[in-house]
Amino acid sequence: MTSDTALKIRKLTPAIGAELTGLDLTRPLGQETLDSIYAALIEHHVVFIPAPALSVANHLSFARTFGEPQPPHPVYPHHPECEHVVVLHNGPDNPPDTDGWHSDVSFQKTPPFASILWARQVPDVGGDTLWTSLASAYDSLPLGIKSEIEQMSAIHDLGDYRNNFTRGEQDGTRLVEAHQRFGSAIHPLVQTHPVSKRKFVFANEGFTQHIVGLKAADSNHLLSYLYHHISQPEHQVRFHWSAGAMAIWDNRCTLHYATSDYFPEERVMHRITVVEDRRLSVSQA
Repeated sequence: MTSDTALKIRKLTPAIGAELTGLDLTRPLGQETLDSIYAALIEHHVVFIPAPALSVANHLSFARTFGEPQPPHPVYPHHPECEHVVVLHNGPDNPPDTDGWHSDVSFQKTPPFASILWARQVPDVGGDTLWTSLASAYDSLPLGIKSEIEQMSAIHDLGDYRNNFTRGEQDGTRLVEAHQRFGSAIHPLVQTHPVSKRKFVFANEGFTQHIVGLKAADSNHLLSYLYHHISQPEHQVRFHWSAGAMAIWDNRCTLHYATSDYFPEERVMHRITVVEDRRLSVSQA
């Protein structure tokens, strides 16, 4: 087992991101080490770990230390060895639809806690992923804007996933079925993190459609302002992948953006999404 003395944490930016080294994820980790990884995730929002020899079983076992893995994804295929492992295989014949700022499936009533992404194959150049801290974005909002949005809520729905159900369609039947299948959700624009207690803005370009109670023009104007503010570099970290690298992010208080700049090369990633924060669930029991 890995001891805490082997774990080293290097902060990457003032707002978000840390590199964790000294870990061997092919072996069981001690509870103290696992708790230290969790604490680093809560503090830095996204952490990066070298894991060059990871198997599907290793990936799943590690993910389960955070909570229960999500069932098969509503859009993406899963690994043949495990339905919990989403395979994101992108290239010129299958371009990604994650090249925009988003929080994973925020159109669900309870969006997932975290994702654990492992790089199987990466391009020599390009294919970086960026994360932005919604807590850092909230902290730097003008007081007037904070006051304005404090009690507001916004509607989230399929958003960018509409493209998966409209290609080749003439009457929108598949799109209507998709909306019925996946539904919509209403979330407060300002939320408080259940562990760190930091406030954060909860809105993203991929899935947030409308602010409740506003006319469409006013809603679009305010959302546009928030998106511009959230995506400022001061709130971001950018990660250049190498094969075998892992990223874990807190989906509650971050957005991410996978750049689509590596064609004709391909990029293959394995992702497990954790539904609920096991430690939080235990503490509230």
